[in-house]
Amino acid sequence: MIDLPESARVGAPGLPDVMTPARLPVPARLGRLLVLAVVFVCAACGLVYELELVALATYLVGDSVTQASVVLSVMVFAMGIGALLAKRLRCRAAVGFGAVEAGLALVGGVSAMALYACFAWFGQSCSALVGFSLAIGILIGAEVPLLMTLIQRVRRQDAGGAVADLFAADYVGALVGGLAFPFLLLPGFGQLTGALLTGAVNAVAGAVLVLWLFRRDLSARARWALLGVNALVLALLAAGVVLATPFERAARLAVYGSSARVAVRTGVQEVVMTGGTGAGTGAGHGRKGSGGPLALYLDGRLRVSAENEFRYHEALVHPAMAGGPRGRVLVLGGGDGLAVREILRYRSVRSVTVVELDPGVLRLARTDPGLTRLNRHSLADPRVRTVTADAFDWLRQRGVPGPGRRAAPYDVIVSDLPDPGITASTKLYSQEFYGLAAQLLARDGRLVVHAGPPAERSRLYWTVESTIRSVGLRTVTYRLSGRPAAFSGGPDRSAGGAPPRDPAAPAAASSPATRYWGFLLAARHPPSFGLAPDAPPLAGLSTEELRAGQRAETRDRRAGLPASTLMHPRYQD
Repeated sequence: MIDLPESARVGAPGLPDVMTPARLPVPARLGRLLVLAVVFVCAACGLVYELELVALATYLVGDSVTQASVVLSVMVFAMGIGALLAKRLRCRAAVGFGAVEAGLALVGGVSAMALYACFAWFGQSCSALVGFSLAIGILIGAEVPLLMTLIQRVRRQDAGGAVADLFAADYVGALVGGLAFPFLLLPGFGQLTGALLTGAVNAVAGAVLVLWLFRRDLSARARWALLGVNALVLALLAAGVVLATPFERAARLAVYGSSARVAVRTGVQEVVMTGGTGAGTGAGHGRKGSGGPLALYLDGRLRVSAENEFRYHEALVHPAMAGGPRGRVLVLGGGDGLAVREILRYRSVRSVTVVELDPGVLRLARTDPGLTRLNRHSLADPRVRTVTADAFDWLRQRGVPGPGRRAAPYDVIVSDLPDPGITASTKLYSQEFYGLAAQLLARDGRLVVHAGPPAERSRLYWTVESTIRSVGLRTVTYRLSGRPAAFSGGPDRSAGGAPPRDPAAPAAASSPATRYWGFLLAARHPPSFGLAPDAPPLAGLSTEELRAGQRAETRDRRAGLPASTLMHPRYQD
């Protein structure tokens, strides 16, 4: 910074008081440390707001790559706008910084609650996401010029040194905020309360800096105004903390209805279960009891509906159990035990290994009265072994045995995983993943994959098929109608649309609004397709319907799509 004469720096006509040394209640060295400490706290809070928006948007909307890109790009753009706007406040930096921090604490603190409210009661949160990203970014961007002015008024130093000190505190604070969010705030307080507490810390830090350290820069009117504003902000945030639990219950009621009876956040995802626990048999078992048919939601997406899950699981499992041995079966995903239920209906099955990422889902599949009735206590069968692990990592460990060890192959591998449209699932539909699975497949073994909706997202479905073929496996494609309108494996979580077709209606009679599940059966040689001669009685599936689904997919085939890899995922269509 260019040094100015004392007469020019203090009280010179026409010059703003940005050059005037601050009158502090403590020595300048200590005052400078306090300013840097506030920079540290504000940076930590700002990054928590960013991560909160990304995490909540991913949960509410899906597709974490898109949501992170929207939040971060909008916020960085808005920070530039905020920095420009803050130039007008530098002549009254202390008052401006106090107002900015109060606004940031309130907007950032309530952002998670507001986004959740928009999703629960208005059905969408994208506009609110962009709006909050813009507002928070502007306020964060306004901090740096004001803090730069304040730190220079505490103790003047060259511009390069001041910037280095300021950004060092800012970056270290961002590190602490980035680590505190997933390891402290999210597991300890949840998304809503965590954001509100972060706002409270932000408000207190800004108020201490302005109302105590720079209090001599403020007029009596400005002091009382800032004190009142900060008190109001803290009161609103405290009210939000008190009301967070009933608010979350009300929002969950708006999303899932009055039948929600289980709502837990595991270390992996939010698990919500609605519907009854009453007894039932056959295709409709699980329909009776409190709140109607049982439904299982993972991160807000309908994954299981007792009204028609039998059609999905029968179509997934039984074609793969035909055409060869089936003594050893591997299930990737499927922690609800419903695919295992169908596998265990064959007497020749000797062992089933289930690899499930979320131990909370496994626990519910063993203990919840509605879900255990639906899966017929399949996970308690002595032939079943469950493993809590990421499917990709587990396959990699099994596919690369140590010296003298060889992993025993599996006759059937059932991939019962979320759709590849969810970013977190794309590696489970990659060329590398299927290459690892093929290593564990017996010479005449079969791999069956749930590959997403073939009609609504046909490019996604046929990319899965192309990826499987790229590892040397031959495929048979088929589909089955009856997917509920609310069932969403990918980012689209709208509960709207046509109601599910009567499962008893033939595929040929389906309307243009009919929704389908899409499947792929793969093997080293062209797999035979159909049902085994000793297949058990099926409630919602026939050989004729399977053949019709195969013919329909053969007609709709999309050839020439590139395979998806870890370095080049191709499922974000």
